[in-house]
Amino acid sequence: MHVKISLDLASSSSRKMMLLAPSGSAAYRFFEQTRIDPVRYRHLLADLQSLRGRVYLQDGAIQPQHLIGRKHQLHGDEKCWHLLVLDEEDRVSGCIRCQEYPDDIEFSQLGVSNAELANCNQWGATFRNAVEAELSLSRRLGRSYAEVGGWALSERIRGTVEALRLVLASYALAEKLGGWVVLSTATHRNGSASILKRIGGRPLEYQNSQLPSYHDPKYGCEMEILRFYSWAPSPRFGRWVSELKTQLRKIPVLAGATPMPAFLPGSGFQAKAAAAGAR
Repeated sequence: MHVKISLDLASSSSRKMMLLAPSGSAAYRFFEQTRIDPVRYRHLLADLQSLRGRVYLQDGAIQPQHLIGRKHQLHGDEKCWHLLVLDEEDRVSGCIRCQEYPDDIEFSQLGVSNAELANCNQWGATFRNAVEAELSLSRRLGRSYAEVGGWALSERIRGTVEALRLVLASYALAEKLGGWVVLSTATHRNGSASILKRIGGRPLEYQNSQLPSYHDPKYGCEMEILRFYSWAPSPRFGRWVSELKTQLRKIPVLAGATPMPAFLPGSGFQAKAAAAGAR
């Protein structure tokens, strides 16, 4: 029997999706339901950090000493887009983090520069060259470079469509904001690497050499760096990404501060975002 899967961002039974905007970003104006509420923003940010902490600790991906007050806080959280799934009590049940970088970003300033692979005697130089090739690609195409991660789901919604919706919504968000070249660190332990590859993730390569997976002692598991192009998801999911991009226009967006008029995450960002927002 064929079962129709709904990817409606507005609701899934009693759940709904919300978007937290980066601090100071003017891009939230390209959405129809926006609000500036510092108190609510800080509450939801703390809630998603608590979810990440609880889930990652249970999975064995982190140790208690990696938490701050039971929260898994990542550098730059307030500078990121966060796609959230909220339950019937407005608690965060799922989250994914998307960090867009300015065009002049350097390798040493990227999150992936801290990956264990960067310190490998055999693969470190190739890894850096591969990442810098993706940065060059984003500049040539006039797209932004971004890193996506911080994916966490509560026990109640694991195995549901929410995991798929979150990842596909990140594709849709990237396209709405002008298109992104994305790198993401994925684990083998919970199957996220294989899931992301089916959706459109590709192994990182440089001059026909594919970067291997690697063991990360900090997280105690096998990991892999994947690359994504927001305009090229797996053909199987292309239609869904297009539908989600249309729905994103009406998703509730919460900002924590009044945007700076001259905020420019990347060269030509406002023009790219304006063109994307008009679609």
